[in-house]
Amino acid sequence: MGDVVNPAEIPTTSVSELPTEGAVLLDVREADEWAAGHAPDAVHIPLGDLPASMERLAELPDDGPVYVICRTGGRSAQATMWLNAAGLVDAVNVAGGMKSWQTHGRPLACDHDGADPEVL
Repeated sequence: MGDVVNPAEIPTTSVSELPTEGAVLLDVREADEWAAGHAPDAVHIPLGDLPASMERLAELPDDGPVYVICRTGGRSAQATMWLNAAGLVDAVNVAGGMKSWQTHGRPLACDHDGADPEVL
């Protein structure tokens, strides 16, 4: 049986504590969620693709934190645990996810021409 990780041991921050500039954001939501609305400068690698995406993970800096985000914080917590356990990056979960991002008035972009971005 695998080790059980205490959620309190997952590095976590809130959207309000995120730097407004220079933060590296990794969005682990599915493609349709990403297309509907995402942080403008985020890197998109769906959670299920992370283990097979070593090449893409090389795009992330290894000299500072990578903030991992999903819709509300569950998938990003899983990704944060995996990334840190694998020693790939210094990952920090973003509590509340993109829903909190939107609530805090952070910028959103979408992949649909003429559509208003939304968080699915």
